[in-house]
Amino acid sequence: MKKLRELLGYTLGGLMFVLLIPTLMWLASCRPDLCAVSVWRMVIAIVLAVLGLSLSVWSIVYMRRKGDGNPLDAFGHEVAPRTKHLMTGGPYRLSRNPMLTGSFVYYAGVCVWLWSWRALLVFIAFIIIMLLQVRSEEKRLRKDFGEEYEAYCRRTGRFWP
Repeated sequence: MKKLRELLGYTLGGLMFVLLIPTLMWLASCRPDLCAVSVWRMVIAIVLAVLGLSLSVWSIVYMRRKGDGNPLDAFGHEVAPRTKHLMTGGPYRLSRNPMLTGSFVYYAGVCVWLWSWRALLVFIAFIIIMLLQVRSEEKRLRKDFGEEYEAYCRRTGRFWP
């Protein structure tokens, strides 16, 4: 049952971040033709999307292996077993939230592809919601890991190195 719950969590999370948010961006943009994109915009969008998704996947794999848990914690509610170890290596040496940083880069690529201020508004709304989530998560991490987490915060940026 535990494995099924984890698989379901990863699947739902993946669908939400990879498909649902970009679909909302596309719908908000009045459903533009996805093929009517200049070559340069397409190249930039694809590079951003691949880089962003790669960082997010690397973060999830690293968290699962080194943190002995997973990232599925939503506004203080444990969706799946939380990590048991504070992660400060791998992608977490670059940012305290590399999964979100990867998502932000991916959505920037989607915005470049769609080239719409409405898509940008959806992206900004996502950033605001995730900032609230991160602040909630930081409270839990301070409680769980104390001074170790505080020291990590002093040397590592929330989203960017």
